[in-house]
Amino acid sequence: MSQDEAFDLLVIGGGINGVGIARDAAGRGFKVLLCEQGDLGHATSSASSKLIHGGLRYLEQYAFRLVREALIEREVLLAAAPHIIWPLRFVLPHVKELRPAWMLRAGLFLYDHLGGRKRLEASRALDLRRDPAGAPLVEGITKGFSYADCWVEDSRLVVLNALDAAERGAEVLTRTRCRSARRDGATWSATLETEDGGERQVRARALVNAAGPWVMEVLGEVAGANRRSTLRLIKGSHVVVPRLYEGDQAYILQAPDQRVVFVIPYEREFSLIGTTDVDFSDDPERAAITPEETAYLCDTVGRYFQPGPRPEDVVWSYAGVRPLYDDDSGTASTVTRDYVFDLDAPAETPPLLTIFGGKITTYRKLAEHALARLTPLLGSKAQPWTATAALPGGDIPDADFEAFLGGLQAGRPWLPPGLARRLARAYGTRVEEILSDASGLADLGADLGGGLTEAEADYLLRREWARTAEDILWRRSKLGLHAPAGTAERVETWLSGQRPEPGKAVAR
Repeated sequence: MSQDEAFDLLVIGGGINGVGIARDAAGRGFKVLLCEQGDLGHATSSASSKLIHGGLRYLEQYAFRLVREALIEREVLLAAAPHIIWPLRFVLPHVKELRPAWMLRAGLFLYDHLGGRKRLEASRALDLRRDPAGAPLVEGITKGFSYADCWVEDSRLVVLNALDAAERGAEVLTRTRCRSARRDGATWSATLETEDGGERQVRARALVNAAGPWVMEVLGEVAGANRRSTLRLIKGSHVVVPRLYEGDQAYILQAPDQRVVFVIPYEREFSLIGTTDVDFSDDPERAAITPEETAYLCDTVGRYFQPGPRPEDVVWSYAGVRPLYDDDSGTASTVTRDYVFDLDAPAETPPLLTIFGGKITTYRKLAEHALARLTPLLGSKAQPWTATAALPGGDIPDADFEAFLGGLQAGRPWLPPGLARRLARAYGTRVEEILSDASGLADLGADLGGGLTEAEADYLLRREWARTAEDILWRRSKLGLHAPAGTAERVETWLSGQRPEPGKAVAR
């Protein structure tokens, strides 16, 4: 076996947990290979509620450790990627027939203090008869509370972790399936299959199964491990409707079944509504919202907003399958969102670490804990490092995005304000790789639709593993919501003459 096919760590799965582990491991000096059967973050990790949050409702389940860890991570990630993560104010209207005001007040007090809040505003009571946040609400809702969490561009968070891993030496293969992996002496011997049917044989000293909803399939069919199923698949669905209200605040609404539904300003012109919790047993690739879920979300919001959304108002929807650890909870909404490790490491054999559960908020800490389990088995004493490291594009002075944007616009006054903000948000300081020495819009090439220039598309192709119009318009961006008809076809035509070797992005 040639040296270039031997690795310390083979990570299966290019969702947020897999790329987070690959990044952490590469930064500790391990030789890492990550393979993903589709696009990066193409499943659960791009179908979240797009929040970096502690999980206020998890306090009712006494999940204090999880909430505390998530609240601490909220501040860490806000500093690491201020271009794709930013503070978001939530309004919680009080409905006396549901949770009592004292319970909400107590929960918010804990939320303020469990995680050592530093940058975000504290919770407070609201008089919704006077506060502008009460304007879109139905009559009779007069009291409420506000608190702060953070928004995240979830699929971009996945890509930026993969990019950082690659720049630290990891090899990242998209559209590459791990077909089999077997212990062979001191290493795992694995067969990888690319989308065009090509094969590659690799060896690794440790195997990480971060396959998300496919974690049991990898355990049984790929790694040949005999494990009792401890996975519970829960589908969460969201809808997007034309913007329901003015203002940049989000709302957290209590449903009669004790769940909560978020209403969040989305892509300037829309409102994002979610999520549901439904047990799921089908192929995760086919996860989609049902009419019943759409009606549930619209009905819940309609109890608070006047006018409320209708199913026919939905302009886009998405669904993701959460691979949660089965803790025998009675309902889908009460299954733990904490992460659980299954480490299979018999003496004198290479280890297999399987990941169950987790939240996008805690992915970095999950990766740190995973490496704490693996580094001793790999004979290393490499220390954690990601807590203070910026993600690509996140090295913005003082994490002040608005000042950074102002500097970008002053230096390139020819950039339309909307395009400048979108590019700064998506790429942070890496925007210079796209703009390069351009002195006008014409230097960025043709507009492929919705403000997507050839220069930006080329960057996504070369640096961020984009291969299809869907990768570009719905995961690397949300231009699919704004672009005119025919944009996807134009992007595919452009890509057909540009694609690199399958599975690979061009190195920096």
